[in-house]
Amino acid sequence: MIKTIALFLSLASSVICAAQTVRHDSVPDPIDILDEIHNRHPASLPQPPDSADVARLSMKHPWRAAAETAGMNIGLWAFDRYVQKGHYAYISWNTIKENFRHGFEWDNDHLSTNMFAHPYNGSIFFNAGRSNGYNFWASELYAIGGSAMWEMFMEREYPSTNDIIATPIGGAAIGEVLYRTSDLILNDRATGEERFGRELAAFVVNPMRGFTRLITGDMWRHRSTSGRRFGIPPIYVEVMLGGRILAFHDTKASSTSGGAAEVYIEYGDRFAQSCNTPYDYFSFLLELNSIKRQPLLSRVEIIGRLLSKEVADNPAFEMSAGLYQHFDYFDSDTIPRDESDYDPIQPCAVPYKLGTPASVGGGLMFRSTPSPKLRIDGSIHANAVILAGILTDFYRDYNRNYNWGSGFSIKAEMSMRLPQSRWTFSVANQFYRLYTWQGYDPNTNWSLTPEGKPVNVQGDSGNATFNHFEALVRYRIFTRLHAALGIDVYKRFSFYKDIEHTGPDFRVQGIGIDSKQVGIHLMLTYKI
Repeated sequence: MIKTIALFLSLASSVICAAQTVRHDSVPDPIDILDEIHNRHPASLPQPPDSADVARLSMKHPWRAAAETAGMNIGLWAFDRYVQKGHYAYISWNTIKENFRHGFEWDNDHLSTNMFAHPYNGSIFFNAGRSNGYNFWASELYAIGGSAMWEMFMEREYPSTNDIIATPIGGAAIGEVLYRTSDLILNDRATGEERFGRELAAFVVNPMRGFTRLITGDMWRHRSTSGRRFGIPPIYVEVMLGGRILAFHDTKASSTSGGAAEVYIEYGDRFAQSCNTPYDYFSFLLELNSIKRQPLLSRVEIIGRLLSKEVADNPAFEMSAGLYQHFDYFDSDTIPRDESDYDPIQPCAVPYKLGTPASVGGGLMFRSTPSPKLRIDGSIHANAVILAGILTDFYRDYNRNYNWGSGFSIKAEMSMRLPQSRWTFSVANQFYRLYTWQGYDPNTNWSLTPEGKPVNVQGDSGNATFNHFEALVRYRIFTRLHAALGIDVYKRFSFYKDIEHTGPDFRVQGIGIDSKQVGIHLMLTYKI
């Protein structure tokens, strides 16, 4: 929860700092004019980076990056050992040797730990490389090295198969978003209170970059250039506040409501002619709830472009094809009908939980402008999901109530803007198909296994689908303020091939379970 709040505050800080960037007078670009017509205001006019900044920030410091990566692990271990006194932190040479002897296995931590907290830690390792002159791909090596060091040396628990995948790959997605966001905040020309505020905000957004600037003296060094590695690209920011109603439809249909907040950032040019620099374009969505017995963090989505090529470019139609990295996280909990229906111990019907920290695939982005009064934006992505976790109705071990798996996903979205009528309409759909390969024998005598449960399994053998459909209608109240009414439909279907369903005169091998949830939200949206 602390990391979630910190991430939300850091992004809010970046929004404020980006909005404070001075806009220079220039000849309006036709695309900028069209964006103004369609109420899509850039937070700041684009500015190219200074060549002196690019050269200085590209200077590589391998030993400092390695020391920061190792120091992060040692510091975290010391906190766990001497403050938290976690059993897993009591390491010795014997535990290290046993980790190497035993090898990797699937672990049973919370979904939020494995699918969000570990990738966030991976982003810190990643930014040890990024903050010391390395590019996206080379920084990934520091994320892999930091994760491997932790798994093999810093815990007495056996190294985790899922962590060595999720931490560096998911960490690269989160890490690059935070690195580029911190780059927008920093300004080495600033002095006094403004400089202090920017440095503090950048430190919150990207702790490893802030630490590097601290020990090198860059935090207070005044320069004639901004000190930004990427300058200021086109960036669009939306902050949404309002309320949400959740309805859980099954044999115990019920509903609940509360506050909600969202931050959406779109960074870079969707339709750059040719791009092979990772994350020159990305979109980021963070969704928070203030609803009783619902997770604070309900959704995180990152789509980062790795490379692309423009395939159509004319005033009426643009299209770009590319390779994209995806990071998705969805979380929900059961909605009890009343207090007497709530049992925190008994496994209960949860609508959905999903995390895909390692996913990559091809995508098309398009824009059609048949007239100045109408613009249609859309995209479609088809992805290979290398690692995912999805809710299970059966497997329970320690804090785990989900199956590990892999598979594919398909995403599509489209928005239609009608500026003269003040209305905007958008729809989107995300479909995931996931397979759990390494199950367990349902006839296992669990009392004979450690802690009474099978270990080193992906979960219930079978497959699952998860579909999220969303539709949104917006009405422009003022230039930058919009009212939005949206609906979300979440549907999960899980098939368990080794679970038997028996009755008085039948016995079926394999059962399927449906679960769905509907959310309705009313929000005020401010476009910065």
